[in-house]
Amino acid sequence: MSLDEGLLRLARTRGHTPVAERAVARFSMLGEHAGFWLALGMAESLLSNGERRARWRRSTAVVAGTYAANTALKLVVRRVRPELPGLPPLTGTPTRLSFPSAHSSTSFAAALAFRRAGLPAAPLYALAGGLALSRLYLGVHYPSDVLAGALLGHAIAVAFGPRADAEVVGSQSVGSTLATAL
Repeated sequence: MSLDEGLLRLARTRGHTPVAERAVARFSMLGEHAGFWLALGMAESLLSNGERRARWRRSTAVVAGTYAANTALKLVVRRVRPELPGLPPLTGTPTRLSFPSAHSSTSFAAALAFRRAGLPAAPLYALAGGLALSRLYLGVHYPSDVLAGALLGHAIAVAFGPRADAEVVGSQSVGSTLATAL
């Protein structure tokens, strides 16, 4: 058994109850097609103006571009999703292709781009990590898929996202308000 399969098996056999499995499956839906991240970015873009709006548009475009790049890479690599005997996946997926994880790539691209657009890092990276790890728990990705996705998303955000030293202007954002409330 490979390290990848061994770690996946561990994620699929620890901490599983029917309630937890349903909760993680619902939580993981936030990352489908980068939906949560794109909605947050679009909301921030619509509610901002001037330079802040431009930063949010760029950040949102980075997430959309990461999703497109991830999809293209999956078509090139063509790695099939994991199949562990006796441990079927706990959620459906749009394709049978696994590498890299789109949940992971778009989440880590969004975490960096949205942090640079003005949101606090801790909740962004906590959500990104949770969405990435949910894919292991649900049995639809190998750990290397998730790690590769995180690295891909981070690299795309570094290359194409807003610069880290740019000043964030304007009133408190929707995301900052949500993060403060949590």
